[in-house]
Amino acid sequence: MNLTAHMGETLPEMRSRYKGPRMLLVRHGETEWNRQGRFQGQIDIPLNENGKRQGEQAAAFLKDVQIDAAVTSSLSRPKETAELILRHHSGVALAEMDELKEIGHGEWEGMYEHEIEAGYPGMLQQWQTSPETVEMPGEGGENLEQVWERAIAAWNQIVAQYSNTAKPVTVLVAAHDAINKALLCHVVGLGPAAFWQFKQGNGAVSVIDYPNGVESAPVLTASNITIHLSGSIFDKTAAGAL
Repeated sequence: MNLTAHMGETLPEMRSRYKGPRMLLVRHGETEWNRQGRFQGQIDIPLNENGKRQGEQAAAFLKDVQIDAAVTSSLSRPKETAELILRHHSGVALAEMDELKEIGHGEWEGMYEHEIEAGYPGMLQQWQTSPETVEMPGEGGENLEQVWERAIAAWNQIVAQYSNTAKPVTVLVAAHDAINKALLCHVVGLGPAAFWQFKQGNGAVSVIDYPNGVESAPVLTASNITIHLSGSIFDKTAAGAL
């Protein structure tokens, strides 16, 4: 749901007592593998034409929002999305972090759900119902504990870097479905068992505010804003594989 659509503002104002930073967490636009429902993981699939359009729509949505810094996963799909957004924010450099890469799906990468079910009977259902119990098979396969550890460490590093500033700053972070889910769970105090409780649409924007920097409890101000993509209060982006 879009929590700010009825307010007549792009994003809610940060509360006056908050010292920041404000974090804008964005999921990359659609790829062809998202559309097809293939598991991408850390295979470097670029945006498709719809994904580029979603990036441009996110850019237009955030055009008049002050952005002071930007960080992206080093994979091309979030990097392309962030670059589209930053066209309206000249002078903001884009930093890359490998720790923000999508979950490593190991042998599942490039596969469709029916192929996974055929090759790993019952494991896909386990992933869909008890994701915290799954270790992705094969070389490069991760579990959610590993994803939580690296994503939250990277996130806290970014938040710390932009804490204790003279005035609150706004930081764009462009990443992936699983990474964003992990970060949103972390923000509200949930662990890997709650993985599926957050939706992250392609091109969606979430807003996390820090009242007093990295040492303070974060506030989830808005989650999964996608009204700029469809004009609807409901997320209508494709529900493709991670």
